[in-house]
Amino acid sequence: MLWFESNGSHRHRRVALPDFTLGAARSSLRAELNARRRAVSAAERTAAAGRAALNADRSLRLAAGQRIAVYAALPGELDSAPLIALAASRGCRLFLPRIDRRRRSRAMRFVELGGSLRENRLGIDEPAGFNTIGARWLDLVFLPLVGFDRYGLRLGAGGGFYDRAFAFRQLRRVWHKPLLVGFGYAFQQVERLAAAPHDVFMDAVATDEGFIRCTTG
Repeated sequence: MLWFESNGSHRHRRVALPDFTLGAARSSLRAELNARRRAVSAAERTAAAGRAALNADRSLRLAAGQRIAVYAALPGELDSAPLIALAASRGCRLFLPRIDRRRRSRAMRFVELGGSLRENRLGIDEPAGFNTIGARWLDLVFLPLVGFDRYGLRLGAGGGFYDRAFAFRQLRRVWHKPLLVGFGYAFQQVERLAAAPHDVFMDAVATDEGFIRCTTG
């Protein structure tokens, strides 16, 4: 089964794969890219994170008062600490995601950064505070990723939390915020990812080698 996705003058041909085929392909690619991330030394990771933060700031012009969601990086992910420090120095309001404590829930909300952090059931640090904001009211969101392509498709860890939180972005005719920007290594870019119906596309990706504005963003 084939279908087309239109974006202005661009028109992309996509192939719809059966769920089991798509899932197997994504799992294989996820394992390969995770292995590459783990092979990055601590010094290289720190340097790459600093460069990616500067590339994001140059292109997006982080400014005081912006409501920006970031993430608390797991050991294999590109470290978000330099980005958080830079955004804070610009006077941005920073938020971290917090997932629902119920084991089977995929719900996620955003809590203002400040005070203590606690580890959730997935081993990710979350704010313990109560000052939350709806996903629709954020200005900019930096997303962790395992892989991505130039069309804005993101390969995540497989939980589906971000896709659910920003599913409203599928209705782009009536809602254009927040800007979704991936944050990762340049080597995480792949030629093309097969899309699933629930996938929410990114607008751009900031990497250690530059800033990529996605075709569908």
